Amino acid sequence: MTIASRWQKISEQIAHLANGCDITVIAVSKHQTTSSIKQAYAAGARHFGESYLQEAIDKIKQLQSVNDINWHFIGPLQSNKTRDIAAHFQWVQSVSRTKIAQRLNDQRAETLPALNVLLQVNISADPAKSGLKPAEINSLATTVMRLPRLKLRGIMCIPAKTDDQHQLTEDFKHMFNIYQQLQQQYSCVDTLSMGMSSDYLQAVANGANMVRIGSALFGPRKS
Repeated sequence: MTIASRWQKISEQIAHLANGCDITVIAVSKHQTTSSIKQAYAAGARHFGESYLQEAIDKIKQLQSVNDINWHFIGPLQSNKTRDIAAHFQWVQSVSRTKIAQRLNDQRAETLPALNVLLQVNISADPAKSGLKPAEINSLATTVMRLPRLKLRGIMCIPAKTDDQHQLTEDFKHMFNIYQQLQQQYSCVDTLSMGMSSDYLQAVANGANMVRIGSALFGPRKS
């Protein structure tokens, strides 16, 4: 299958479940060439997710003439990365610490639109994963709302890998409940990012309006 045919299949599957709701597909393009990104763009992708900063910056510079691409940083956030992330990305999906939020705000140029931020939630309480405990979300959300160069858009999660489909569904439902509560507090919250290549349809069925898809779109990873 080509990238274009995979994109069409993914889009049709999501549309079948979405009941008319808009679902944003993030093409997870880490380890992919600019040629593959261009193929995904030609097929309809406008949002691309990257986890490795220098690799991402190289691609962003090579594709800077394509001005309607939205770049999402979806990888682990470290203090020494925030300046470049604030300069090159439109979205950051993995904010879970006040210090990182403050640095992103301070390093975001006033000439750029506010940086769209998702708070990463460790919904499975997996010690191997980053993210906030559900009880910690409100505190960081309040902080982000006070930072003028950031815009709180919602929450994201990467559930623990499991073959227990019931547990996965419960995690997604829990995220959706948290999302609805956050929406009631903040009118700017409009994004629930959950679901990847192996479980994006299950995520959409349980309320996701943003999914992050890599191998199901680009094919098996080469590295």
